[in-house]
Amino acid sequence: MSLRASFFAMTYDRFMAKAEKSGLGALRQRVLAGAAGQVIEIGGGTGANLSLYGPAVESLTVTEPMVPMLRRLERHVQEQGSAAKVLRAPAEDLPFDDGTFDVAVSTLVLCGVDDQPRALREIRRVLRPGGRLLFFEHVRSDDPEVARLQDRLNWLNRLIVCCDCNRATLGTIEQAGFTVTQLEHTAMPESPKFVRPAIMGVATTPA
Repeated sequence: MSLRASFFAMTYDRFMAKAEKSGLGALRQRVLAGAAGQVIEIGGGTGANLSLYGPAVESLTVTEPMVPMLRRLERHVQEQGSAAKVLRAPAEDLPFDDGTFDVAVSTLVLCGVDDQPRALREIRRVLRPGGRLLFFEHVRSDDPEVARLQDRLNWLNRLIVCCDCNRATLGTIEQAGFTVTQLEHTAMPESPKFVRPAIMGVATTPA
């Protein structure tokens, strides 16, 4: 366990608190409104989404690869009395059979996985035919000037919050075999210009 990972997990909720209050929490709620049936959340972090799942969710499995984050996630599950099953697993190697879940959730995760294409192929694999991926991710800007700024400052974003702000995530979702059926271009609240571009939406697997 690295000191950096421990520090990141310890400070994450406080670091994100202003953004959550300024609109990020509402964006999460909109994304999760579509969650139903057997649901898997990828990279659950400290559990920011836990209280937002509705009664249509029959079972919830939350994965998280970082041990310091996992410990806080487990504590929040207990504190909230959630029935979620928590386990340590990277998005690139999910320990489930093909077609296990109806819905997968990814919020601010695909920017930080080691291998984004592989992670999305794994998510597609564990979803049933016609299953849905609900996502909210910050992404590379369509504005060339902002995209260049993201490229220049990505090292700083990676250092501070352990993710890449300049990934073309929407294209990678489609290349993994998903069909994007709903898409909204939005922005990360209370964030610097170079990490503000974001997308939210729904992508489905072939029926």
